[in-house]
Amino acid sequence: MVIMAQIDFEPEPIEISGQHVLPEWIDYNGHMNVAFYVLAFDKALDVIFDRLDVGVNYVERTGNSAFILQNHVAYLAELKLGDPIRVTFQLFDWDPKKVHYFMHMYHATEGFLAATAEQIMMHVSLETRRSSPFPAEVQTKLAALLEAHKLLPRPQSAGASIGIRRKTAA
Repeated sequence: MVIMAQIDFEPEPIEISGQHVLPEWIDYNGHMNVAFYVLAFDKALDVIFDRLDVGVNYVERTGNSAFILQNHVAYLAELKLGDPIRVTFQLFDWDPKKVHYFMHMYHATEGFLAATAEQIMMHVSLETRRSSPFPAEVQTKLAALLEAHKLLPRPQSAGASIGIRRKTAA
């Protein structure tokens, strides 16, 4: 029996919750260290990758994986020990080898925005260590997800450049 993969996606960002700020994530400033914001985003991304069937089971089954090419993280508010985390995922674009998306990290109960991450991921053959196209089934899922997300408003900080803003004299 062949089971077809579900490719229905809602026209809203995908939500991932269940993480909490762990003691080992706290730094000498008494809040979550910058490296662990990236880890929390990565753990949420694992859920998305599983839903798209490019997660750990896919890697073991196919010898292909996903590598992050670019990662732009903005740290907006402190998370502290035990704080619950909610991450949202919005697909911006994809092609046969790459995916561009944006994630928001919120305090899950207080609702404030703690961080954002914009990333570009590439599909890679672990044998050749070079980019390779996603399988047709994954491309079908990406197309369905993009169709669901294409009308979502683009976050204001998406595509932001980095630099020191200077006030101009009036």
